[in-house]
Amino acid sequence: MSKLKAQFEAAVAASKSLPEKPDNATLLQIYALYKQATAGDVEGKRPGFTDMVGRAKYDAWAGVKGKGTDDAMQEYIDLIESLK
Repeated sequence: MSKLKAQFEAAVAASKSLPEKPDNATLLQIYALYKQATAGDVEGKRPGFTDMVGRAKYDAWAGVKGKGTDDAMQEYIDLIESLK
């Protein structure tokens, strides 16, 4: 496992025990970077207006479309570190 991947896995574990819950915008950024790092670009149709949570998640993930896996992992690590 690469050093970056190990740091990413540690950050994912750390994200579950942050001192306080981040605001919704930050949670969406965490979600988007995690999904981009683990699954790549968002696919499928945007959820309908009745699914506001799903739509917000989709939009956040679409906002990092095209970002490379390593870049997404590093940004995720940096974001989690800033929240500790």
